[in-house]
Amino acid sequence: MTALVIGLVLFLGLHSTRMVADGARSRFIAQRGLRAWRGLYSLGSAIGFVLIIWGFGQARQAPLVLWSPPEWTRPLTSALTLLGIVLITAAYVPRNALKAWVGHPMVLGVKVWALAHLLIASTLAGVLLFGGFLLWAVWCFASLRARDRAAGQRAAPGQLVPTAIAVVVGAVLWFVFGYWLHGPLIGVRPFG
Repeated sequence: MTALVIGLVLFLGLHSTRMVADGARSRFIAQRGLRAWRGLYSLGSAIGFVLIIWGFGQARQAPLVLWSPPEWTRPLTSALTLLGIVLITAAYVPRNALKAWVGHPMVLGVKVWALAHLLIASTLAGVLLFGGFLLWAVWCFASLRARDRAAGQRAAPGQLVPTAIAVVVGAVLWFVFGYWLHGPLIGVRPFG
């Protein structure tokens, strides 16, 4: 569990830099350059991510079960995960309406994904992992929206074809991952 917690603090902490230490980040970039910042940020994030995966895997070997989720959480988790993956996909498709509508579909997608998994998480490690990502995403999304409002930033209206591409590609990714990859990679088969 220690590796999971350290990984979460490192990964989510680095991803919170603009919210808690934007001045320090800006000074670092001014003194050492953007490439140095990106390199340090990427290395630290990768180490944090590996610790999260390893720590969660270790915690699953001797889980501390907190409750047994009701059966109705399975289809709700599936539907919310579909929405989350579509939103995350929308972050990478230019000129789509989802990006124009929500402003930051990646962070909103992480929020929905984390909430979906928190509904079905029954162990302390699951609550720490998905609860940590959910709290970070709620805070980050609010911070980004406030920054957008302060800057008077408005997204250009989305177009139908890029929106359809985001939805279809996101749905296909959700289906492929849920049916074929989640079990071998994560150890849980959401659909069977």
